[in-house]
Amino acid sequence: MASELCKTISVARLEKHKNLFLNYRNLHHFPLELLKDEGLQYLERLYMKRNSLTTLPENLAQKLPNLVELYLHSNNIVVVPEAIGSLVKLQCLDLSDNALEIVCPEIGRLRALRHLRLANNQLQFLPPDLGRSRELQYVYVDNNFHLKGLPSYLYNKVIGCSGCGAPIQVSEVKLLSFSSGHLTVFLPAEVKAIGTESDRVLPLQELAMRSLHHTCHSSLNDLNFLSPISLPRSLLELLHCPLGHCHRCSEPMFTIVYPKLFPLRETPMAGLHQGRTTVSFVAYCCSTQCLQTFDLLS
Repeated sequence: MASELCKTISVARLEKHKNLFLNYRNLHHFPLELLKDEGLQYLERLYMKRNSLTTLPENLAQKLPNLVELYLHSNNIVVVPEAIGSLVKLQCLDLSDNALEIVCPEIGRLRALRHLRLANNQLQFLPPDLGRSRELQYVYVDNNFHLKGLPSYLYNKVIGCSGCGAPIQVSEVKLLSFSSGHLTVFLPAEVKAIGTESDRVLPLQELAMRSLHHTCHSSLNDLNFLSPISLPRSLLELLHCPLGHCHRCSEPMFTIVYPKLFPLRETPMAGLHQGRTTVSFVAYCCSTQCLQTFDLLS
């Protein structure tokens, strides 16, 4: 089996194949042959359905830079590495029927992505920036039983979310949660604090992070001048990758969000789902002003 797999990949490399089918191979690890030397620079579509993969390599984008479609349906993947955000040409990503508990924020920054399939996993939240790109049109998260909130960016996109929103005891989850009336949603793990309409000022750390980010990107456009000596490494990494952007004004957010819930069943999209879901759209705002003025339907 191993020799046959190596032969299949070698032929694809030599003949510069654009499509490679590795379905039903009982693979427990990503094939090293795919990552050898320069990888498969011409490959555009990779099919690896019905295997036993648990993770993806960090250098995936480096070795397969021209991937347009990646099919990983029915594996055992728990975490998707941040490096997937470097697949700049990726248009279709299928991670349905895995064991995903977290989707890395970098997926929300894939500018070419059009189709995203995450059905039948174990997700409890989605990245705040998911759907920010206008290219993303189809998102399927059906049967993630404890997923209760969808980023408001996904409004007016084609969404599959039946079987989501099952009750769960908040005490069982090590995530911040936000409640409005009888609705409760879990927030991304990167969120450290939840703002409210009564807040008058932002926390000092958040103000500092936003000021640094604005200075770096408006004048220097370079964060490298900030060394770990002048700023803790954790905050330096956060500057490179905000937890999300305000759904009202696009201001980057680093530690605190001001959430606002819109039950799907109370929106014009309710008829499309015929009462099969209890999820809400979540607007992640950067301030009380944006929180008060955000309108999902505008």
